[in-house]
Amino acid sequence: MASKKRKWFSVRTILMILTVILVAWVVYQNWPDILETLKHLHEANGFVLVLLIPEQLFMYFACGQIFFSYLRHKENVKKFKNSEVLRISTELNFVNHAIPAGGVGGLAFLTYRLMPYGVSAGQASFLYLFRYAITTVVNYIQALIAIVVLLLLNLIPNEAKWIIPVALLMNMGVFFFIWFVVFVASNEKRIEKFSVFVSKILNGLTRIATFGRKKTMMKYEKIRDYFQDIHKSVVIARENKRLLVKPILWGIVYSFFEIATYWIVAISLGRPELLPFIMVGEAIGSVFDGIVPYGLYELGMAGVMIALGVDFPTATIITVMTRVITLLFTIASGSYPYYEAIRGKDE
Repeated sequence: MASKKRKWFSVRTILMILTVILVAWVVYQNWPDILETLKHLHEANGFVLVLLIPEQLFMYFACGQIFFSYLRHKENVKKFKNSEVLRISTELNFVNHAIPAGGVGGLAFLTYRLMPYGVSAGQASFLYLFRYAITTVVNYIQALIAIVVLLLLNLIPNEAKWIIPVALLMNMGVFFFIWFVVFVASNEKRIEKFSVFVSKILNGLTRIATFGRKKTMMKYEKIRDYFQDIHKSVVIARENKRLLVKPILWGIVYSFFEIATYWIVAISLGRPELLPFIMVGEAIGSVFDGIVPYGLYELGMAGVMIALGVDFPTATIITVMTRVITLLFTIASGSYPYYEAIRGKDE
């Protein structure tokens, strides 16, 4: 009887209950948008919208290949099938978009999910940052191309040209963050100093939050080992640059299909010419994708499209409809694989 009680209150059970609550909260928060989408759904071409199903699945697969095309060359990593790549990527997409935890939740889940394959926390973090770096660079280039096209066609209103420096600065901020992590992780002395600094900050905040009852949140040694693990991955990547070619190519494919999601919805509404506006909006929105809860990404994207001259109803309908369709598809395609992953890990 006691064993059954312990099983009921297992970490897995608590995590699943919390996940259900969070997903329900996300659906509740998006309920007005769901109703708005249903109201305008008759305006869209249903045959075009159906293309979102294979497009989304291939996008998940491309995201997974950014990680696994690199891991295939690692001797300590277990072999895996393409079906596993799609499955894990679908689960990761579910965590990143259906659960309002920002990019931190995705990194934690990816680390958890890759552990059975022999991938350490540092290697998973390196791959997660690498994926974010690739997609940011590709989005940045796509945005520049779109801005040039819009300027040549004189489609950017004078009052909206502030978008150009904002887009550049926001992406430069992401580049700086990625450079800083690589800079710290590429030198063992810097790792030591930074680990001491981070442990002091975390433990100081812990003492303040607990009124001195808890003095240590994370030991310096754990932080140091984590960054040293990333350090090994950075060194290997520098020495074997050819290992990065396939992940970069898959990153380009993934970034294109991210934009294609919005473009398919725009085409279904008879507005295929909005592609360059979507590219600029997506580049700015993607900066928020890894650091804020799901929803603000699309809000920023719609705001940029409106600022660039797209009429408010069109920009709003495209953004809201895409968000609702992808959210529902994310829950439908990812919730059961996520549940199976959690259940299998715990048992």
